Order: sequence, then C-alpha cells, then structure tokens
Amino acid sequence: MPKKIDPQLRARCVRLVRDHAQEYPTLTAATAAVARQEGVSRESVRRWLAQAEVDDGTRPGVTREESVEVKRLKAEVKRLREDNEILRRASNFLRGGARPPQPLILAFIDEMRAEGYAVESILCVLRQQGLGIAARTYRAWKRPARIAARTVTDALVEDKIRDLAWRFNEATGRMQMTPEGLYGRRKWVALLRRQDGLAATSRGAVDRAMRTLGLEGVRRAKKLRTTIPDPDGKRAGDLLNRDFTASAPNLVWVTDFTYVRTWAGFVYVAFVLDVFAQRIVGWHASSSMRTDLVMTPLRIALWQRDRDGNPVSPGDLIHHSDAGPQYTSIRYTEHLDLEGIAPSIGTVGDAYDNALMETVNGLFKTECIRTTVFHPGPFRTLSDVEYATAGWVDWYNNRRLHGSLGMLTPIEFETLHYEALNREPEPAK
Repeated sequence: MPKKIDPQLRARCVRLVRDHAQEYPTLTAATAAVARQEGVSRESVRRWLAQAEVDDGTRPGVTREESVEVKRLKAEVKRLREDNEILRRASNFLRGGARPPQPLILAFIDEMRAEGYAVESILCVLRQQGLGIAARTYRAWKRPARIAARTVTDALVEDKIRDLAWRFNEATGRMQMTPEGLYGRRKWVALLRRQDGLAATSRGAVDRAMRTLGLEGVRRAKKLRTTIPDPDGKRAGDLLNRDFTASAPNLVWVTDFTYVRTWAGFVYVAFVLDVFAQRIVGWHASSSMRTDLVMTPLRIALWQRDRDGNPVSPGDLIHHSDAGPQYTSIRYTEHLDLEGIAPSIGTVGDAYDNALMETVNGLFKTECIRTTVFHPGPFRTLSDVEYATAGWVDWYNNRRLHGSLGMLTPIEFETLHYEALNREPEPAK
C-alpha cells in the first residue's frame, strides 16, 4: 500500500473545497465534507488548502517548490559531510599510494557501516579514490558461502589416503610410500570404508583424491615363463581341473616359483598358497633352482600350520603345481607321500592349469619387486630379496585387502572360518 497520498487526490480535494465553499456555512464545514467524501482526514485537507494558498501567493509562507529545494540542499549537505568523514577515516590506508589489500578495504566498509553510513555512499567515495569495490563483493565477504558437503568429504578422504599411503622413514628422514599406496580405486574405497567416519566413502571422492595425490594404482606386467618341464619325467595327474576353490583350509595348496634379477645374479622365490583364503603359508628364496627351492617352503608351510594349531591331516590335502622338474623329482614326490599329501600337476605349457599361483607371482613382482615400497633401491644380493619378500608376505597375509575374499585379508578370512567352527552351542530352551 502506498505510504504517500497521490498528488492528484490532493489537488482534487483542494479544488473541491474551493469550488463548493459557498455551498457551506463556513470553510471548515466545506473542508469536513470533502474529507469525508474522499476518505481522508479533515486535518490533511486543511493543510493541503493552506499550502495551496501559500503557493498561490495569497498567504505568506514557504512554497512547495522552496520546501523541496531546501530538502534537497539539506540532503546534499548531509551527503557531503558523510563523504568527507568517510574520506577522512580512509586516509590511513589511502596515503600509502599502493592499493590496500582487499580484506582491509572490506573491513573498513564493515566498520563504517556499523556506525550508520550507507554502503553505497562508502563505495562511492572509495571509487572516486580509485578503489573500485562492488557491493556484491562486500556482501559475499560479509556472508561467506557455505562449504559444500562434498568439499568437506573430499578433504577428509584425501587426508586419510595421504596418511595411509605414506609414512615417515626415520632412517632416511623422508616420506616413504606404504604398501597401501599401491592400491587402485576399488581397494582404496574398501580400505577407507573400514576407517572411522568414512563408512560412506564414494568412488568419486577416491578418484579425485588419487588424482590430487598422484596415485594411480600398480598394474601387473606380462609374466615370462620361468619353469620348464622335464619331458621325460613322470608326473601325477591334474586333480583340480582349474577349480581353485576349497571349502576349508588345508584341503588344497598350490605352489610355484618365480625369479628376481639382482646385481649378484638371479634369485628364485618359491611360494606355497592355501587356496581357501589365498594365504601364503610358506615361501623360500634361493640362488639355485634345485629341489630345495620348492622343498623348503613346503616344510615351512607344514610347520606353520602345526604351530597355528591347525595341522594338516594326512590324506586330506591336495598339493598342486606345474610340471617343472623340481616338483616331479623323486625326492619331492617321496616327501609328499610321507606327509600323506596327494600330488596334482597341470598339463605342460599351460599357465591356466596353475592360474591362481601365476596370479600371486604376478602380484609379487608388481607390488614388491617393481616398486620401492618394500626395498628402497635396487636388489643387490639374495638378502635384499629375502628382506623385501618377508615384508610383502606379511602385508599380503595380514593387511592386504583381497577382492576375491570380499575385501578381507587372508588372515581375517581364515579367522572367521575357524570362529564359525568353534562357536559355542546356544543353550537349550
């Protein structure tokens, strides 16, 4: 609703009073009648009529035009005084010559505004002095934009990945990548969802954090053939038929070895893997490819299982390998027979018949040998390979997340199995 009365209504009221004043006994009566008809107060009509007489020159006083001019002059004087005061207060940072920092200018605007000065007046004075600041800039500074939820989440994810992917090496005095730094997007998501407060981590947040931190995830290279079968050797049949699954530990073991180049020559590393949880139960490194290379990790695996309280039962375990001469040797096959282990050997020249062990060998070469995570530099001797392999096997069994195990570690997967078997019976109702 308009606060000011329309000038046309005001002029009409004055005109009606003047034209019909002779019809009423007094001027006051005419004023009251017109005010009632037009729906305004009688005092308003009286004042309008008196101002009209002043404007016409029939009554002494200040005309409407003069009143408007006085108001304009007063407003201009007030504005000039405000501008002078603003300019005087701003002289502290204007005298330096160089443009002051924007936060200082915005703080000055906020201070003057708190004292009752209009923002537009302050900006106008500053603009005349060459300090152009837009009103929206001040408003944005006064009411900073709310940080998006995704920005906060991305920062938390990036900080956690940085903490997990690098650690400080006191020996070198530098940051060193951890084994988790080898993860790709899928395992980073699984690992972060295990952390407190990050259970809802998204793949997009991990992707953005990895790009920022320069992480790509390690990729496996093409594997070279290392084991050459003996064409004249007698070997057992294939009991697995490429089915690398088991319903419990100590039912199916697979084994193989690979090579590592060092300054002192080739070093060969053999592994024994339990198929159930894909746990490495034994390994051995040697500079020779003789039978001891594969015999030693088998003995270690049997000892480890017995030490853990889960010994291998004779007649239950299948031992699967490729057709290399080490695995078909008389000494090795006799040892399997003495332990009550059924030998199983894949066909000649077919990597798929021992695919699970080929995969583990590829992971070993990719994550351990071709990175500096487990050994800070080139491999010089057998001891260097053993040191790196020990660290990788410990990480592989205890902390590495496996997609085929539902993003659990082999130790966790086995522990859940034995806990389910040893669960206490519920009391009878």
